[in-house]
Amino acid sequence: MQQYRDRAVRDTHINVYRVLEDLNLDGMAYASGAGLNTTKKCLDGTRGEILQGIVDWIHDPDVNAPRIFWLHGQAGRGKSAIAHTIALWLKNVGGLGSCFCFARDRPMECREEKIFTTISRDLADHVPAFRRALASVFANNHSLMATPDIIQQWEMLVLAPLSQVLIGETGHIVVVIDALDESGPEPSRSHILSVLGSPRAAKLPSNFRLLMTSRSLPDIQDVLSIAPHVKAVSLDDVPVAFTERDIRLFISVQLKDLEDIGEREVSQITQKADGLFEWARLACEYIRQDTAGERVKERFSNVTVRVSREGKSLLDTMYHTILESVVSKRPTALIRFCSVMQQVFHTLEPLPIDGLNAMRRHFSHKHSNFNVAIVLRFLGPLLSGITNCTLPVRPLHASFSDFLTDQSRSGDYFVGEADIQMDIAVASLCVLCGGLCFNICDLQSSYLLNSEVPDLAERVKAKIPPHLSYSCQFWAKHLQATKFDPVLAEHVKDIVGNERILFWFEALSLLGVLGNAAAALLSTGRWLQVSKSVR
Repeated sequence: MQQYRDRAVRDTHINVYRVLEDLNLDGMAYASGAGLNTTKKCLDGTRGEILQGIVDWIHDPDVNAPRIFWLHGQAGRGKSAIAHTIALWLKNVGGLGSCFCFARDRPMECREEKIFTTISRDLADHVPAFRRALASVFANNHSLMATPDIIQQWEMLVLAPLSQVLIGETGHIVVVIDALDESGPEPSRSHILSVLGSPRAAKLPSNFRLLMTSRSLPDIQDVLSIAPHVKAVSLDDVPVAFTERDIRLFISVQLKDLEDIGEREVSQITQKADGLFEWARLACEYIRQDTAGERVKERFSNVTVRVSREGKSLLDTMYHTILESVVSKRPTALIRFCSVMQQVFHTLEPLPIDGLNAMRRHFSHKHSNFNVAIVLRFLGPLLSGITNCTLPVRPLHASFSDFLTDQSRSGDYFVGEADIQMDIAVASLCVLCGGLCFNICDLQSSYLLNSEVPDLAERVKAKIPPHLSYSCQFWAKHLQATKFDPVLAEHVKDIVGNERILFWFEALSLLGVLGNAAAALLSTGRWLQVSKSVR
C-alpha cells in the first residue's frame, strides 16, 4: 500500500512538472524579428581582443563580477557586429539566453515595451527551470503576459524566475541587448535604464550576464557610467593599432579581387577610415560598385583623396561622396531621390520595392509617379532590400537616416517630412478601398478558428500583399499625423462608412492584429471631430 502511495505521489509530481514545462507562452508579448542576425557578425579574425575580453567577463568566476557589460562608442565603430558575434558564439555553445535588438526603422513595433517579456520568453525556451518558475508567476497573475509595464516585466518576469533557478542547474545565462540608443526618444528607454541601473540588478545570479551596446547618449551615460554593477567599455578607447589591423583585414578581404587595388591602396583606405568600420564598409562598397564610365582606381581616388568638409564628420563626407556619384544634382533627380527616401523613412514598417511602388501610385503629386527602383538600385552601399523586390528596404546603418534628415549635414540631399504623411495616409486608404473584399483568403468555412486553418499563413501571404497588410495596420497612424482635410475625410468614409469596415476587421483578424482596430477607430473619430469646428 505504501509503495502504491509513493508511486502515485511520484507520478503526480512528474505530471505537474510536465504541465509546467508545457506552459503555453503564445499570449506573451513578443518582439518578432528582434533576435540574432548572423549577417552582422564580425569578419573572422577581427576584433579578437574585445571579443576575448567579453568572453573572459562571461566566464569570470568571481561572485562579485559585474553582471552588466556596457559596450559603447560613436556610430560606425562596429558595436552591433561585436554584439551579434558574441550572440552567435553563445548560441553555438548553448549559453545564449536571449538576443534583443532595437531598430529605429520599426517604430510601430514598440520594442521597448516588449523588451523583458521577449527576453523572459526566450529564457523560458532555453532554461527549463526558468520556465517552471515563470509558470508559477503567471499562475498568480496571468495579465503579466502582455503588460507594457517595464518595471513589472523586469521584477516579475526576469528577476523573480531567475531567483528560483539554482545556479547548479544551468551554466552561464547570457542576454545580449543591441543598440539601446535606437529605442527612440529618451522617454522610451527611461524605465529600461532605471531597472538596469538599479541596485537590484547587482543581485542577479552570479551565472547571469547581460551584454548591452549603444552610443554614449547623455541619458544612457548618466545611468550606466556610475552603476557599480556595470562594466563600461568604450570602443573609442580600443588601441588604434588593433582597430587599424582589423580594418585592414576587412578591406583586404572585400577588395581582394579588384584590379589596381594592392597593399598600398589598402593601407591608404585603412588610414582614411580612422577607426570607423562603417566608413570602411561604405568605402569598399563604393569602390566595388560597377559604375558606367568610371574605373576602380578613380573611385578609389574619390574615397581617399577627397578632403573632409569643414564641420563634417568622416561618415558625412563618405555619404556625400557616394550620393554625388549616384544621384544627379539635376532638379528632377534630386526631387525623386528625396521623395523615395521620404517614403522609406516615414513608413512605420519597412516595405519591399513592390510595396513602395504599389503605395506610390496613389500619391497626389505628379512627380511621385515613377518606379522607385530608378533611385534605389543605385543605393546598394546604403540600403538593404534593393536587389530583391520581396525584401524590405531599410538603411544599412542608422547614421544614414541621421545624415539625410539633418539639413545642416546633408545639404542638397536633405529629406524632410513635407507632405509625406498625407501621401501615405491617402495611399493606405486607396489601397484598402481597392484591395479589401469579402473572404479575402478564400477560406472554405467560416466556422473554423484561424488557428484551425492548416494553411492559413500561406493563404495570408498569397492574398494579403505587404502594401495591403501595411495599409490595414497603419492607415490610422498616418491619418493622425495629418491635419484635417475634407478630401482625405472622404477616403476615410469610403472605408468606415460601408461594408468595407467589416472586410478590414477580417483582414486584421487574419493578420493577427485585430486588437488594434479599436484604437485606430478611436483616433479616427478624434481626427474627424475637427470637421465640426471648420464648418
